Amino acid sequence: MTQTVTGLFDHYSDAASAVEQLKAAGISDSDISIVSNNADGRYKDNDNDAAEGAGTGAGVGAAVGGAGGLLTGLGIMAIPGVGPVVAAGWLAATAAGALAGAVVGGAAGGLIGALTDSGVDERDAHVYAEGVRRGGTLVTAKVDESRAADAEAILQRSNWVDLPTRRSAYEGQGWTGFDVSSDPYTQAEIDAERARYAGRASSV
Repeated sequence: MTQTVTGLFDHYSDAASAVEQLKAAGISDSDISIVSNNADGRYKDNDNDAAEGAGTGAGVGAAVGGAGGLLTGLGIMAIPGVGPVVAAGWLAATAAGALAGAVVGGAAGGLIGALTDSGVDERDAHVYAEGVRRGGTLVTAKVDESRAADAEAILQRSNWVDLPTRRSAYEGQGWTGFDVSSDPYTQAEIDAERARYAGRASSV
């Protein structure tokens, strides 16, 4: 039986390391997905106006420069409430399909629907989506049930975010759930958010 293992990371470098370790462990590109906030313009979109269409759920466009072999099919898309993200893999494709066919607000912009469809608890999916909105990167892997613990251990040692702790922190600020009508975070807001949770020197 296949299980979805998911990790949220405050820093793209940690998420990229986790992806490479998952691949080194024998998990194929087709079973790994990454969705990362692109408010800082780390990757430029040369294919469509996804960055400008952040409120409309634009489709995936090719990202210039690639990700150094991180995953095939890396592209830029826009998620309502999140803004532009750089994404690759099955979760990105599922979310993009949901965005293309959904009324904005109907399926929380497609990302939450894609996560819950793959078996992620809806309450957790809201925290994951909010984490990406606030500058984070989401890594998901579909693995055989027998390998789930190993895959989860890889994500955890790559400095993943402790989800219950982060949920409590969000709720302490009055947050109740991911809202597609929210304004995307600016880079300054993301920097402040990362500083809030930094347990080590901040890096991108």
